[in-house]
Amino acid sequence: MNSRDYGRLAELRRPTISQNAHVEAGWKAGWNDEKRREVFEQVAFLFAVYHRGAGEPSWGYGSLGHSARRIGSGVGRGPDDAGAARLIDRIVSSRRPPLRHLQHAITRLRSCGEPPPSWARLADDLVRWTDREARIRYRWAVDFHAPPSRARAPRAVPTTPKDSLT
Repeated sequence: MNSRDYGRLAELRRPTISQNAHVEAGWKAGWNDEKRREVFEQVAFLFAVYHRGAGEPSWGYGSLGHSARRIGSGVGRGPDDAGAARLIDRIVSSRRPPLRHLQHAITRLRSCGEPPPSWARLADDLVRWTDREARIRYRWAVDFHAPPSRARAPRAVPTTPKDSLT
C-alpha cells in the first residue's frame, strides 16, 4: 500500500491468488511456521479487502471485538445492532479462525466508514485462536459487549469571588 502497488494488493483479494503476492506476504512476516504464514496471508487478504480503492493505509487499533462495537447505523451500534451482535456471535463461537465471518466484519467496518482493528493484533490473535490460556474469543466477546467507556467530567473546583472576601 505504501509503495502504491495496487495490483499486488488486488491479487491478495482474489480467490485464485498468484503465489507471488502470498510468498511476499510470508517473507514480510519473517515466519517459517506454516500456521503463522497462513494466518498472516489471511490477515493480508483482510487488509486488501478493507483497503480496496483506498489511497492511504489505515493501521487500525484495538481488537476485532472493540472494532465490531462500531458496526451499525443510526439506530444502534455494536450490541445495539442486531446484525453486528449476530456477526460477533458467529465469530466467537467458531473453533477455528472464521475467515469468512472475519471478512464480513471487515467489510461491514469499511462500509460504515469505521477504522479497522489493529492488523498486527489481529494476526497475533488468530495465531493464538485455539490457545485456551489466551482466551481470544472470550476477550473479543467482552470487548464487544463491554459498556462504552465514559469520559470523566472535569472536577468542579470551588471558586470564591474576590469581592466576597472583604
